Amino acid sequence: MDLKSSESSAVVLSNIDFSWGHSPDNFRFGITHFEVSRGESNILVAPSGAGKSTLLGIICGTLKPLSGKTTVLGQNLEDYGDRVRDRFRADHMGIIFQQFNLLPYLSAIDNVLLPLNFSVSRKRACGSTQAQCYMEAERLLDALEIDSKTLAKKKAAELSIGQQQRVAAARAFIGAPQLIIADEPTSSLDEAVQSKFMDQLFLQHKETGSTLIMVSHDSRITQYFDSVTRLEEIVA
Repeated sequence: MDLKSSESSAVVLSNIDFSWGHSPDNFRFGITHFEVSRGESNILVAPSGAGKSTLLGIICGTLKPLSGKTTVLGQNLEDYGDRVRDRFRADHMGIIFQQFNLLPYLSAIDNVLLPLNFSVSRKRACGSTQAQCYMEAERLLDALEIDSKTLAKKKAAELSIGQQQRVAAARAFIGAPQLIIADEPTSSLDEAVQSKFMDQLFLQHKETGSTLIMVSHDSRITQYFDSVTRLEEIVA
């Protein structure tokens, strides 16, 4: 899928109507307008259960709204089927899940390399050989203070929660995807570790030139971001 590089916005949601199922009792919400520029860092703040993860699912193309327009990196996701949206996500998005979604039986470095198995373009961005890809994974882990000579060889299940979180961040950044999506990535960290994680996250964000969208219930971390969106401001 070719991207329209002239588009200044990385993400635009317009008149979104979404519902989990068709029962009147199911969770339903709408978004009037939400827009993030390319290269910008944006945090969307709302309490737990308000629909933040659902909004990210719509941006990622894993959830399809009943109506409205979802434009990501110049592409209208509603125009495409599941397979094309899956390919688009693999090629252009790095996702830091709230529960990390690491494969516990793989080493930290193999978890970081995993997205390259699903995206030729991201693998090509790391280099033409497996050795170059491996070196890039090591570089990202070292930058996030996961020692590539020791901790990176351990299985994900053997790492601490904070270490797993940093591995998940390295996995999201490998191959320099244009859009980084982070779902409550600091929710399980204490204040000191949270601050260090955010510093490293933004260092990698700046180095890759990616757009960063994070959702959180914690307004204390808004200081890091170019723009702050309160969910209640955009809900229909």
